[in-house]
Amino acid sequence: MEPNIILRIREELTFNVDEKTKASSSRFFKEEVRCYGVKTAIVGRIAKNYFTEIKFESKKDIFALCEELFRSDYCEEAYIAAEWAYQVRNDYSEDDFFTFERWVENYINNWAKCDTLCNHSVGSFIEKFPKYVENLKAWTQSDNRWVRRAATVTLILPARKGNFLNEVFEISDLLLKDKDDLVQKGYGWMLKEASKLHRQEVFEYVMNNKKEMPRTALRYAIEKMPEELRAKAMEKNWKKRS
Repeated sequence: MEPNIILRIREELTFNVDEKTKASSSRFFKEEVRCYGVKTAIVGRIAKNYFTEIKFESKKDIFALCEELFRSDYCEEAYIAAEWAYQVRNDYSEDDFFTFERWVENYINNWAKCDTLCNHSVGSFIEKFPKYVENLKAWTQSDNRWVRRAATVTLILPARKGNFLNEVFEISDLLLKDKDDLVQKGYGWMLKEASKLHRQEVFEYVMNNKKEMPRTALRYAIEKMPEELRAKAMEKNWKKRS
């Protein structure tokens, strides 16, 4: 393996710091975040360029590099780690789930890191090994808000393809009254993606649960529906049919 690859990535990130990007990055997060302040397009290019140096390495070695990047806590390094983990998706094996779970529990501390890792890497894993969707349901019971959000955003791309509809509803049920707005947005987003191919089912789900569903989740869920359905879902005085 090319020596000092992490060091060279860090030097290149430092070289590409953009003060405007750095100043604006904190606006997107409620929590404190560590960012170099590099534009996402440049971070993506760096991830791609350096992956060519390691693409023939073992998955184990690539995951070890990902872990080193995650450990730094920098948003840009986490982005590269998530991208590299996704690049080896064809080599995923069942035990990788527990690596992903550990990463989510230990290194994910804002919505961007959560979504970047889970949308692609963990989502692809679930598509390859669907029985692990049961583990996502267990994530909904975590005290860690990012693990709970991860349970939802992992299914974003599968849901967009029309898959795992029952599990989308089950996970939404488990998180229905969650008090955390970023978890609410997560399951609302998951429902929205599912609605692209299952509009009627998602609409009925929303109508049946709207009394308990926080407005944040509800708004996300119906965002792509026709105006008349959105208006119906937002009505305050709608009564559930017996």
